[in-house]
Order: sequence, then structure tokens, then C-alpha cells
Amino acid sequence: MKVIVVGLGVQGYKRRRIAGNDFVADVDPANAEAKYRDLQDVPLDSFDAALLCVPDQVKVELIRYLLANGKHVLVEKPLFANDTNVIDELQAMANANGVVCYTAYNHRFEPHFVKMRDLIASGTLGEIYRCRMFYGNGTARLVRDSEWRDKGAGVLPDLGSHLLDTASFWFGRPDGDFRVVSANRFENLSADHVVIGSSGNRPELEMEMTLLMWRNHFTCDVLAEKGSAHISSLCKWGPSTFTVRRRVLPSGRPLEETKTLTQSDPTWEDEYRYFCALCSNGGATDLSQDKWLLETLTRLSEDVLREA
Repeated sequence: MKVIVVGLGVQGYKRRRIAGNDFVADVDPANAEAKYRDLQDVPLDSFDAALLCVPDQVKVELIRYLLANGKHVLVEKPLFANDTNVIDELQAMANANGVVCYTAYNHRFEPHFVKMRDLIASGTLGEIYRCRMFYGNGTARLVRDSEWRDKGAGVLPDLGSHLLDTASFWFGRPDGDFRVVSANRFENLSADHVVIGSSGNRPELEMEMTLLMWRNHFTCDVLAEKGSAHISSLCKWGPSTFTVRRRVLPSGRPLEETKTLTQSDPTWEDEYRYFCALCSNGGATDLSQDKWLLETLTRLSEDVLREA
């Protein structure tokens, strides 16, 4: 498959490297290294798919152009639009033209995230009571210095989209209401530290995200009837550990199993292979997850803007 990269920034360079021999050209209006300044300058017969690494505001317009011309699309998360009808339109266009429109949430390919999903699905933990996630990096200054990133609800759509998608990956799409617990602008014009929580569903969910964690870190605690499961760190920040504790009744120190991975981040390559397989196998496009995320994050963003 021949692919182009649209948007030659941090993510674009990474996508270009992962595409390897599939890569044929790049597009960026400002980066002089890119071969083309405008997507419409790229000959349509020169590529099969596009990897979009562009700001949220221009995603829909570019996706429409690509789908209308029979090109597969991988777009960096989140896929935002003015309203959910646009998401429905893109899904219909992709399926009508027999191409794939896929939103990249690479953490679904994190080895311990897959392990957590499988453990929960097995029923070994019994009823799941609560899940708490923390996701932090130290990019506050980089975001503040960016003309297009330090806007709106800030860290919520950036990292919160990953956390909400992960909750859906593990437990199925949550049907409870999410609320903003706290929102702050410690250093930035946009929110750089946000906590959200859910009510009215099991498991209860709590998600904390920040740009002020000077050493990048992820943690997760799943509390359940027959034990608990815990993730500490991601492979890219490794070592990453996965711990399962088996409850001892009526109380006492639980039986514990821990798996530690020290390796490079496998998620980008695994996700790219998954996308290529969707394209070659004629997989149908389903953007219902993006529609749910858009609805949830839009409502929460309004609350963040008021509170922060």
C-alpha cells in the first residue's frame, strides 16, 4: 500500500518512519522538508491512503476530500467536528466508496492494555467496582508555546480522549454521566490539569490528566469483587508493570502476580499493521466511538471552560 503523510510535525515524522517503504510523499504547508504544500497537489494515482497528522480544525475538510477520491484515511485522535451529523456523513462516505476511515488510538495496542481487557473479559475478577486512571506528561510549556494547541479545553480532549477510549476498550462504552471534578489553568491559557468522573454506571470511573507531570507517567487501578488489577507506566516510558492481586477472604495479604516489560513502544507499528489489514480486507468503517467521544468531550469541555 502506498501512503502519504499529511502534516509533518512530531506525529507526522513518527508516522512516516513507521510506514517505511509504503511511504511515498509528505504534505505540509509550512515545513520546507515536505514534498507538497497542499494535499490537492498530490497526484491521486500516486497513493492509496493518507495518514493525517494535522490540527483538529482542518481534519474534516481533508477527510472529505480523501474519501470522495477513494482514499483510505488514518487520522490522529480525536476526530472532532461541529456536530455528530458530520461524523455520520464521514462514515457514510467511507462505506459508500469502499474505503476505510480510521481514528488512531494507539494505546489500544499497549501490551498491558490488551492484557487488562482480556483479564476483565475473562470474568476472573468478578464484578468490577471501580477504575481510576492517571495520565500525565510534562508538555505544559510546549503547549503554551504552540499557536494552535493552547486553546479550548486543553488537556481534556488531548489526553482525556485516550482515557475515555481506554475505558470503552476495557469495559464497553460507558453509559453513565461524566462530570468535571476539577479543572485548572496552572500555567497555560487552556486547562492543563483536569479530573473527570462518572456516575450511574459500573464500574465507577475516575480519570485524571495533566500536562504538569514532569516525568511522564500512567497508572491505573481496577478494583473488583475477587481482586484488583494495576498498570504502572507505558512501554514508551518503561519499565511498564502489570499486577494482578487475588483477594483473600475474609481479609489478608492477597496473592500477587506481576509482569514487567522493558521494551520500546510497539503500539505505533502494531496500529499501522492493523490499519493496513483493515484496508486490504475491506473492513467497514464504524465511527460510532468517535461520535460518542465527540458528544462526551464537547459537553465536558463546556464545563471545563466554565470552571477553569
